Amino acid sequence: MRTCLLNQLWAWRTVFILIFTPFLLLPLILIIGTKESKCGYVLILMGIYWITESLPVGVTALIPVFLFPFFEILSSNEISAQYMNDVNMLNLGGLVMAVAIEEWELHKRVALRVLMCVGTEPRWLMLGMMLATWFLSMWMSNTATAAMMIPIAEAILYQLRSAKDAYKNPESENGFVGADTKETAIDLADLNSEVHYENGENVNDKENARKQKSLETEHVRSSNDKNDGLTGFAKGITLCICYSATAGGTATLTGSGPTLTLKALTDVHYAKLGLKNPINYATWMGLGLPVAFIVLMLCWCWLQVFFLSCRRRPTNAAQAERIKLYIHNEYKKLGPLVFGQGVIVFLFGVLVALWITRDLGGVAGWGRMFQLPIKDGAAAIFVAVLLFAFPSSLPCMKTKQDTKQPIKTIDNQTDLINVEVGIIEAPEIRPLLSWQAAQEKIPWQLFFLLGGGFALSKGSEKSGLSAWIGQELEVFSSWNQWGILFMICYITAAATEVTSNTAIANLFLPIVSQLAINTGVHPLYYMLPTTLACTFAFMLPVATAPNALVFSYGRLSMRDMAQTGLMLNLLAVPCSIAVTSTIGDLLFDFANVPVEFLNSTARQA
Repeated sequence: MRTCLLNQLWAWRTVFILIFTPFLLLPLILIIGTKESKCGYVLILMGIYWITESLPVGVTALIPVFLFPFFEILSSNEISAQYMNDVNMLNLGGLVMAVAIEEWELHKRVALRVLMCVGTEPRWLMLGMMLATWFLSMWMSNTATAAMMIPIAEAILYQLRSAKDAYKNPESENGFVGADTKETAIDLADLNSEVHYENGENVNDKENARKQKSLETEHVRSSNDKNDGLTGFAKGITLCICYSATAGGTATLTGSGPTLTLKALTDVHYAKLGLKNPINYATWMGLGLPVAFIVLMLCWCWLQVFFLSCRRRPTNAAQAERIKLYIHNEYKKLGPLVFGQGVIVFLFGVLVALWITRDLGGVAGWGRMFQLPIKDGAAAIFVAVLLFAFPSSLPCMKTKQDTKQPIKTIDNQTDLINVEVGIIEAPEIRPLLSWQAAQEKIPWQLFFLLGGGFALSKGSEKSGLSAWIGQELEVFSSWNQWGILFMICYITAAATEVTSNTAIANLFLPIVSQLAINTGVHPLYYMLPTTLACTFAFMLPVATAPNALVFSYGRLSMRDMAQTGLMLNLLAVPCSIAVTSTIGDLLFDFANVPVEFLNSTARQA
């Protein structure tokens, strides 16, 4: 009875949090009643809702739209303007390009090509999966990348298991001709289909269909099967997908929500002081790419230690042939590169080139050709518009005609006569990307989430809450900078395990920035590694969507993910701090704190 009651209370926990949290925080408004306390009320309320996910994170991000005007912190016009700025335009353009790549299956082509280049040994297969996922997640949604790579990993595992079973039973239907020869009867000349022969005749189509269905629906084998040599590899290759997606997202400015949040906050800080923000696409890649690659290699090495025991476990000849055949089959199904795919590749190259060359250290770049400042969002939207405008095929090229066969029904009250009328329409010239595809696949919630963070930052500044937090944090001025940085990063990495990493960035980065300014440290020295730590979510399925996706396949237990991810969390933070202190110092010159920041601190005091 007591257990049943507790279960019911737990099921209603989100309702209790939604209802009681605003009332519990009312003393901030009724007793203190200052603008700072009112802004703190909104900040704490949103933080609780974000962490507990009592409301969808995008919905929680809209709370400042009505509470800030009610509390007379910002007007409706001021607060609404925060939800669509250059950073969100940059994000929109990057997401549109990612959707186009996904629609034309270029991401799958890249992934399969990488796997074709690596060997069939488990550790190299794992590295191939990680490199493909890592590269794609730089430009695409981490979730979409993981969702595309997981079925490929499952199919490889199926081929390994099938070959192993057939090798144990030479007379089985899988086509292996003998234990002594260790050869396979798969015809590698025909990469379109896997054909087996029995007594000179093909195996019937029904059996092939059964095998294909088994391939698609093969999920988890019991992780308790200690005698299965593939169990450790299966766990490792599953985890490598979500880990490499997380690592790849830190390499580019559009790769993750926290990096976009950092960009927006620093734009505001530097513009307020009349300074130029040193963070752009090129400078962030200079910092983020080394961190992403180092974390990727750490993940690869640790997964080998944890699941493969660092021993060389080669696949036998049957397994190797099956894997090669599957990968070649899947790649051949994609066909040759068509006109539309070529245009997408070209526009992608143009977009990356525009991002990187817009501002080359303030001394060169195409952005200097214009009198008014132009940012990365302009280039992103320019290429995004081209995707909707450029045709997917040339008029002179042969295209498939769309045929429609409507049925005309004549009812003469006695019987029903169906007359089929075939209508062949003229070929339709379609754009590279349709609005319907973009509308369905773009995560619109992310725009509200980013906008909510920008709104919180603006409200904190306008109400004076940021200045108050900075004064209270001066107690840390006597601490060692490295100690403060490690403490901040590990707290951030722990917090991002249980809630949205973008939400954590929105909550932590303004505080970290104010701490740095009030203690005389360059704000970027604290903000950059904190942003990276917001993405280091390796331990729990709820931490990121890729983690949840791989966990849903059932190969992993919570203990597997927590034990593996804990070490990666511990190692990733020192790596990000070390790269920030070396390469980051070369890019942003942390030793020279802009005098405008110091003057702003004196004015606040």
